[in-house]
Amino acid sequence: MKQRTISPVDGAVYVERPLASERDIEAALAGAVAAQRKWRQVPVAERVAIVRRMVDWCVARADKIGEELSWQMGRPIAYTPNEIRRGFQERALYMCSIAESALADVRAEPKAGFERFIRREPLGVVLVVAPWNYPWLTSVNAVVPALLAGNAVLLKMAQQTPLVAERYAEAFSAAGLPAGVFQHLHMDHAQTARVIGDARIDFVAFTGSVPGGHAVQRAAAERFIATGLELGGKDPAYVRRDAPLVPTIENLVDGSYFNSGQSCCGIERIYVHRDAYKPFVEGFVELTRKYRLGNPLEKETTLGPMVRADAAASVRAQIKEALGKGARALIDPKSFPVDKEGTPYVAPQVLVDVDHRMQVMSEETFGPVVGIMPVESDEQAVELMNDSRYGLTASIWTSDRDAALAIGDRIETGTWFMNRCDYLDPALAWTGVKDSGRGCTLSRLGIEAFTRPKSFHLKLTP
Repeated sequence: MKQRTISPVDGAVYVERPLASERDIEAALAGAVAAQRKWRQVPVAERVAIVRRMVDWCVARADKIGEELSWQMGRPIAYTPNEIRRGFQERALYMCSIAESALADVRAEPKAGFERFIRREPLGVVLVVAPWNYPWLTSVNAVVPALLAGNAVLLKMAQQTPLVAERYAEAFSAAGLPAGVFQHLHMDHAQTARVIGDARIDFVAFTGSVPGGHAVQRAAAERFIATGLELGGKDPAYVRRDAPLVPTIENLVDGSYFNSGQSCCGIERIYVHRDAYKPFVEGFVELTRKYRLGNPLEKETTLGPMVRADAAASVRAQIKEALGKGARALIDPKSFPVDKEGTPYVAPQVLVDVDHRMQVMSEETFGPVVGIMPVESDEQAVELMNDSRYGLTASIWTSDRDAALAIGDRIETGTWFMNRCDYLDPALAWTGVKDSGRGCTLSRLGIEAFTRPKSFHLKLTP
């Protein structure tokens, strides 16, 4: 059996790989267990040094890796190398910088005649199941902290971006990581489920859809292992009347359309105080019209194709449903000639006169479309922002810090932004609520997630 990656650029097969055989899977699992027993004994400082060398290897090849990524999933080549140079590098190196302190023993208060502390031990073998939309950024959130904590890692990368897994393997090999500590497997869904159910897997880190998260949970249900699930969102923004409009518009347009809207924490719905609504919408539309939709391998392209034609069809269906319920489209797709039915090329769209009866305001779109609604007050904005089964990130745009904090306390979300969006700060926990998942990555808490506490209670002899 083989898996094929169909490039959204031209519809041709870009990568073809055989699926792992049962013998391959058995060898990987056995090898990971054996390698992890030795890896956990390696001092944290040495683990950090290896990860840093892996990052250097990737950064030095960012242009090549970026071009491969553009072919695999369609993001413009003007941006893809930055997934390595910026986000990937920033997150990995930050986790390296805090690893020794985050993994240090936790000492209890002094007690005469006793020594007491908690040691953070690795879980064992971690399976990382990563998606195609930001394959380096999503995978690094789990791969690096898991390895730093002393675990072995098996990476199952999405079928659309298999070369990412292979580049990881090359980078770790060049960095001197012992054999077996990091491995990758090209597997289908059934094989992945069987691996999750294997007694040698100690933790599963999954990033993907809500149905995918349920599938992971079902596969792990018979075993007492933890899962970390990052399942996407329907992320809202609230623009208050005191928001600085120019930077607000610039950031929200980018947050809505970057990566063709295929971001779990991208902006999908915007609520604007009525006093600012008209100038905000006008500015938003004006900037949206400046995008260039086209071949992602051309430097001038700022908006590439969606990952597949069926994904584009789903976005078009949401737009059609909204228009049928009274929404208005402010962008004429004809002004983006590459936008054609049956292809993955979709023009950016701004919808107004929208409400929560429409899928575009309630279900994850994962495409270059955003709905904008006017609101009368902070109270109405809070009610609408919370009216969602998702809760990954949310943002407020205002000049009033105190108001931002007060409103943020009432929003059901994993991350609350003021005057920015669509960014993961590695010093902060990356987490979601409701159908956006559970658990966390990044920050000190993200390293702790790949460990278990072991208490040492020593009664000292006189």
